[in-house]
Amino acid sequence: MMEQQTEGNNEDKCKRNILSQNIVKGVSPLALYIPDFISEIDETYIVKQINSAPVPKWTQLSHRRLQNWGGIPHAKGMIAEDMPSWLTKYIDKICDLNVFEQSVLPNHVLINEYLPGQGIMAHSDGPLFHPIVTTISCGSHTLLDFYKRLDTEEIDKTSKIEFSFLLEPRSLLILQKDLYHNYLHSIAEKTSDTITKEIKNLNLCSTNYTDEEVIQRGTRLSLTIRHVPKTSKLKLRIRK
Repeated sequence: MMEQQTEGNNEDKCKRNILSQNIVKGVSPLALYIPDFISEIDETYIVKQINSAPVPKWTQLSHRRLQNWGGIPHAKGMIAEDMPSWLTKYIDKICDLNVFEQSVLPNHVLINEYLPGQGIMAHSDGPLFHPIVTTISCGSHTLLDFYKRLDTEEIDKTSKIEFSFLLEPRSLLILQKDLYHNYLHSIAEKTSDTITKEIKNLNLCSTNYTDEEVIQRGTRLSLTIRHVPKTSKLKLRIRK
């Protein structure tokens, strides 16, 4: 019994060390960036599963397309759906880091597909979700830009990028606290990105980049894994 407790304590300590070593410095709390969170085999498997989803699972937007798994979040409550086992595997891998409390384990995955030149406007994840967002990137890198949140979620030409994160393929990004509540994040519609000092997580990246290096974007699939607090089960009324 004592040996099991010691092993458990050592495992928890290891997880805390992993998280503490991967905190992005020099930005408002709290962002964690873990490179190579999944393997290349995992990445290939995820991409295959996403691309083999039935056509009705895709929602086509003007600048990208997406899939919802676990349900579709709504202010009145998300009608909970079963999560496929291929996604549960990676949800469990994130939960093993003890980022989420037992009462707020992830129950929703949003998958976005970004082709080169596609992006997303500045936004926050908002009140529909518990204020922790985790994102696994597959296929390609992207640059995630952050803006200080003002009275609205709209930015104009005078709005200044406060800092950026480089999200590499197979990486995990965790956002919470001030970065969740008081900042907007966006992806510019570009086909390439330039390495600058404004990218705050370069020291945590798996590759050593040089200043002003230009890296080309490919097709990126992002898995945004979150907890939706307000859920309900679909109740069918059977007429007799």
